[in-house]
Order: sequence, then C-alpha cells, then structure tokens
Amino acid sequence: MRKILATSALPYANGPIHIGHMVEYIQTDIWVRFQKLRGNDCLYICGDDAHGTPIMLSAEKRGITPEELTKEIKTAHEQDFQKFNVDFDNFYTTHSDENRELVTAIYEKLKANGDIEVKTIEQAFDPEKEMFLPDRYVRGECPRCGAKDQYGDNCEVCSATYAPTDLKNPISVVSGATPIMKESEHYFFKLSNYKDTLQQWLKSNHLQPEVAHKLSEWFKEDLRDWDISRDAPYFGFKIPGSDNKYFYVWLDAPIGYIASLHNLAGHKDVNPEEYWDEGSNTELYHFIGKDIIYFHALFWPAILTSANLRKPTAVFVHGFLTVNGQKMSKSRGTFIRASDYLKHLDPEYLRYYFAAKLTSRIDDIDLNFEDFLQRVNSDLVGKVVNIASRCAGFIRKKFDNKLADELSSPELFNTFKDAAENIASLYEAREFNAAIREIMALADKANQYIDEQKPWVLAKQEGEKQNVQNICTMGLNLFRILMIYLKPVLPTMATNVEEFLNIAPLTWQDIKQPLLAHTINDFKPLMQRVEQEKIDALLEQE
Repeated sequence: MRKILATSALPYANGPIHIGHMVEYIQTDIWVRFQKLRGNDCLYICGDDAHGTPIMLSAEKRGITPEELTKEIKTAHEQDFQKFNVDFDNFYTTHSDENRELVTAIYEKLKANGDIEVKTIEQAFDPEKEMFLPDRYVRGECPRCGAKDQYGDNCEVCSATYAPTDLKNPISVVSGATPIMKESEHYFFKLSNYKDTLQQWLKSNHLQPEVAHKLSEWFKEDLRDWDISRDAPYFGFKIPGSDNKYFYVWLDAPIGYIASLHNLAGHKDVNPEEYWDEGSNTELYHFIGKDIIYFHALFWPAILTSANLRKPTAVFVHGFLTVNGQKMSKSRGTFIRASDYLKHLDPEYLRYYFAAKLTSRIDDIDLNFEDFLQRVNSDLVGKVVNIASRCAGFIRKKFDNKLADELSSPELFNTFKDAAENIASLYEAREFNAAIREIMALADKANQYIDEQKPWVLAKQEGEKQNVQNICTMGLNLFRILMIYLKPVLPTMATNVEEFLNIAPLTWQDIKQPLLAHTINDFKPLMQRVEQEKIDALLEQE
C-alpha cells in the first residue's frame, strides 16, 4: 500500500470559485479517489489562501475585517467544493495559528542558514492612497513584449516575470494615480544559493518535460533573489523582529499545505513528519495551474531545501479552461461561477466532461457546451446507464430481482476484467481522457452484447427463461465493472449504483469477481439527460 499526500493550489479568499478553478480540484479529486479505490493510503489537503493586500482592500471596501471576509469566503468555497463532490481530507486556511508557527519556524531556519538578506529597494508607492503597491496593483506595458494592461509581476501574453519597476507607463490599480518610487527595506530569500540544487531537481523527472524545459530558461542568467516581505498596511503574518514588515503571501501560502496537514493531525491519526521531513518515503504531489509554476517548481523547492524539509515527488501542471473556444468572459456570458452552474446543471456532468478532456499535459481544455450536451447524453445516459436500465427490468419482473448463478459469457466478462490494469495506469498517469475512451469502448461492447442476445425476444419464447436471466445478469455485471472504473469520476452515481445493486461500496478489487445469485433492488433512473434549455439558462444568467 502506497502512502500519498496530494494537494491542490489554495484558492484565494477574495472571491467565488468559478468553473475554471474547478478543473484543478476535479482533476485532483479524481486522481485521489482512484488511489483510494485501489486501496492506497492517500490524503487530499487544501485550504484558502487568506492573506495579501487584495483581501485587505476588499474587506476595507465592505467595512468588515479581513478575518470576517476570509471566514465568509471559506464557507462559500467549501459549499461549492462539497456540491461538486471534491472530497478533501482537510480544507483549512493560511490565516491560522498552525501556519503562523510554521512560517516563523521556517523563516528562522532560512535565516540561520544565511539565506535571508535585508536590502533597501525602490518600490512603487501610491501617493494618493499612501501605501506601497503590491505587484498586482501596478499595471502597465510589459517590458519584454510591450503588451498593454499587464500586472506588475508577470505578463499574461508572453509569460515574462519582472519587477513592477520594470513596467512601462505604470498606474496604480487602487487609485489610478501614477506611482512614485520610494525606498523601503525588504527581506530577500537568496534563491541564487540553490541554483545547482534546482537545476538537478528539474532534471530528475519531478515535472512534465515541457514545464522543465520552460523553467530551464531561468538558468541562462543568475537566479534573482526573491523578495519575501511586504510593507504595512498588509494582511498577513508580521516578520519576527520587525516593526512594520509582513511575510509576502507567496511565502506563507505553500507552507499552508503543511499547516493543513498539522490541523488534520489534530482530529485524525496522522503524523505530519512522515510526509514532510527530509528523507520521507511518502509520495507528495502538488496539482497546480500553469500560471503559478515558478512559485511551486523553483521558489518552493528551494525554501524546502533550506528548511531541511522534503521536496515534492512531482508537481503536476494543467492548463486553463476556455468556454466555447473563448477565454472566460462576463460580457460573453462565459464567466461561470461554480454556484451558478449548480443552479442549472448536475455537477457530475462537468466532472465527466473534464475527465474526458484532461491529459497529463499543460494544454488548455475547452468546455464546448454543444459537445458537452452530446457527450454526456451519448456516453453516460445512452451507453452506461442504458445497460442497467435494459437489464434491470427483466430481472425485476421475471426473477424477483434475483441474479443468475452464472454468467452467459465468461469470456466477455474477462475482457472487461482484463482492462483493469491498463485503465489503472491511465488514471495513475493523469491520462483521464484515454481512460474514458477505454471505458466507453467497453460500454459499446456491453451494449453490443445485449443487442445481439436480444433478451426482449427470448423473454417471449418458451424455454428461454433461464437464458434471459443469465444474459441480464451478464449485462449488469458488465455495468458493475464499468461503474468501478467510473467511480473516481462519478462518485454520486456510483453510490446510487451501489444502492441499486444492494452491495457494499465498490473497490477496485471487486472487478475480479462477478456478482451472482444475489438480490438487487429496483432500478431507479441514475442520470437525467442534459437539456439545452438548462444550458441556455446558465449562459444567459447575469
């Protein structure tokens, strides 16, 4: 049995979850559910990223404290995740005592190692608001490609990273004023001390090849030291020994993974040291979007190395979501909050559709609602559920819901059973779309079998009663295997199938043995067809 810890990036506690965010949480949840289905000891932790200037300013605008704002947002996030069946073992917050203690302890280790340096820098300052501006509160033209209206820390067009002082024609997002430059004393982590360590880490298969290749560009020049402090006013943890300096949110956010595990240990038999201590043999995987690669694949491994903690086994990067071929947009009606989606459509539709699209690569995926409707209705309703509905009626009417003692086609059952290792390897490698293709090819074979055997014809013929029971028992056993394969993707439907088949929760081991001489319950509809009217209502919602 493997011991695994999986994390998703911490959602920022300054607004609602949208369906673009859900790509990552659904991807991670499917992978974790698969590991648990296989019998592995796999924990899934996360939490809200609750610090930073944006949260401070949002709370100020609403006339509440940052603590009140982040508590409110956390509740909303948890509700959305729960309704999409994203099953965290622990969902916490970076604004916690555990995180404060860990950040302080790690900072002291970095300092003791000689990896912290204090420098006086020039920084963008809003003369109207009288505050230093975080990188994302300065916008202007990218110094590399010239793209307009880019953030002060990175360009969304060419992916360059830079300091806000490098921007051309900058403005303050807070007041619209032109920032002035002002000196301030800041704390830096000496990333340059870890150049050799990081280069070796990049070459050791911890990242997808395209990600490692992209990051290797950073090493063409010396690594720049990383500013880990921010000036007051700021919502976060104060740096020990300072009067008005705070830890930059990107220092304490990934440490929030460790804090979430420490919090889980308070109410579950978990030893955080087994997962995070240097030399740990447990597996540690971070699932992230391609916009935060640098933080997780360069800064974070260097911080962990300096703090004598273990580095991730791998960082899994995914692409962004487009809707109907376009970047999500409020004006086009394609910026869709998770909570708005849930008002109109079944969350398992989206889980399935994302699974059918997701690969191990960092390509963007597109939510095309025409394809969404056809794929869900064809695959899930027309193929998978259809197998159960076609067979269950005969078992109920003619055999009092009792399955036969034997299968009519053991060789076909073995074909389904023998697909297990290939499908498992695809899930493991995050090639969900290929796994779904394999599963649906099996569903086609099951439907073809039923079409060829024609139990509805045999049921009208003398002496064929036992044949009908055997055929329908066979069909339901093929359906049962398909649902084991789909359980990580469709947990609610799997629970309903377990109730219908009158069985304990399905595990991967159940693939090996058929369900025979067993009484099932009456069949109830397992999934409704997607209706165009509901998609239209979602896209028209303000």
